[in-house]
Amino acid sequence: MGSLPFTVSDLQTSTNGARSSPTLLCTPLMGTTVDQMLIEMGKAKEIGADVVEIRLDCLRTFNPRQDLEILIKRSSLPTLVTYRPIWEGGQYEGDENKRQDALRLAMELGANYIDVELEVAHDFTSSINGKKPDNFKLIVSSHNFHNTPSAEAIGNLVARIQATGADIVKIATTALDITDCARIFQIMVHSQVPTIGIVMGERGLISRLLSPKFGGYLTYGALEAGAISAPGQPTAKDLLDLYNFRLIGPDTKVYGIIGKPVGHSKSPLLFNAAFKSVGLDAVYVHYLVDDVEKFFNTYSSIDWSGCSCTIPHKEAALKCMDEIDPIAKKIGAINNIVRRPDGKLIAFNTDYIGAISAIEDGLRGLNGTIPSAGSPLAGKLFVVLGAGGAGKSLAYGAAQKGARVVVANRTFERAKELADKVGGQAMTLAEVENFHPEEGMVLANTTSVGMKPKIDLTPISKEALKHYCVVFDAIYTPKDTRLLREARETGAVVVYGTEMLIRQGFEQYKNFTGLPAPEDLFRQLMEKHA
Repeated sequence: MGSLPFTVSDLQTSTNGARSSPTLLCTPLMGTTVDQMLIEMGKAKEIGADVVEIRLDCLRTFNPRQDLEILIKRSSLPTLVTYRPIWEGGQYEGDENKRQDALRLAMELGANYIDVELEVAHDFTSSINGKKPDNFKLIVSSHNFHNTPSAEAIGNLVARIQATGADIVKIATTALDITDCARIFQIMVHSQVPTIGIVMGERGLISRLLSPKFGGYLTYGALEAGAISAPGQPTAKDLLDLYNFRLIGPDTKVYGIIGKPVGHSKSPLLFNAAFKSVGLDAVYVHYLVDDVEKFFNTYSSIDWSGCSCTIPHKEAALKCMDEIDPIAKKIGAINNIVRRPDGKLIAFNTDYIGAISAIEDGLRGLNGTIPSAGSPLAGKLFVVLGAGGAGKSLAYGAAQKGARVVVANRTFERAKELADKVGGQAMTLAEVENFHPEEGMVLANTTSVGMKPKIDLTPISKEALKHYCVVFDAIYTPKDTRLLREARETGAVVVYGTEMLIRQGFEQYKNFTGLPAPEDLFRQLMEKHA
């Protein structure tokens, strides 16, 4: 059974039913000593967590009564106690009876929650029968580190967990594909019992971020990036500050960036701050997508309101669209997709607008050109390195402004195909080195040469850069690439990839919301974080 598409009716169940209180943010404490855990508790409170998870299996030495007394009584936040055995992904490998004794003791000493594994839940629940304090809840959990089962299998698992007498059901599966999250969202929406649903791994990130949308009981956020208690766990700080976790609810519209890789993208930073600044009920997330068609077929309700699209999906996504903006169609690559209220997907290319307008401004800055009616690119020799999605955008955009375009690519065939489309000339990347029919040319790099982590590479020698008056690099990690540094040293005007990113972001924001972009806010954020 594959991923079921997400229909609008699936979401409505969560909104008209009595929705439980907002999703709690739980921070795992991974200290190896009691003192370390106490320090971590203080940090968790400071960050804004609602609950701390005391991971007893992380403690190097553990004296149950003494340590639990300190940890539970001195916690300024509600406590969830977990003593995870090796057989369920934890670190404890001692006697099972001692482990369960410690968990019962935690309950007696005032822990608010205890997390116990499904395999031992029946024994455990019968051992605490009639002894449960009023404000105590038992979480019964099941972890699958291999995959995410079918919707039917997950449903059966939930029923098995409920049958143990659990107060809260916890299911953690592993994402082999981002569409696996949809099955967990459905379980959370339809569950009659408070449910924690998590899909582990980077492809499962949205299951953690969107937990409040689908009524999850709690989600986990790490104290810091290095201290995660499960694969793909975001930090509590990112949940709160980057994704505006507290503002997400059943009606929140979901936007995001689809790509592979995608974790490096700064787009969530820009869009979430922009949405918050105007009070829009929307969130923007990272989508690590392997198969775009499967992605759009699965997340097909109007709540999935649109996305940005980056490498390697700018061309593959075209065939999933209902409508394509004429210019994007000519370029043959899209980077901005909007779902209209009727559910149809319409695609745009905002890359070329962002990059070309930035390059034009760079040219105008040269010799203080008086802005004329035409584009300063008209008649210029414009050399594009790379013939992928971004290369197409720049070649097409420059040709549209009247530039004479040269496309250089590793494989000549690909360069020729694009050059023919824009009435330009083609060559291999190697040939660019000795190509300078005139001075004052414009160079646009759209290859990944020089991108983090290989920041000491450059697509063209400093010697060859002397013939260019403006050099643009689409790479923005790092902002100041070796190519741009050397271009500056030869006296060229440089245009950063961040400029293309910011400007194409303005256009996307406009397409998503119908509102003008908060340009100053975008710039301040890029300045601070790029």
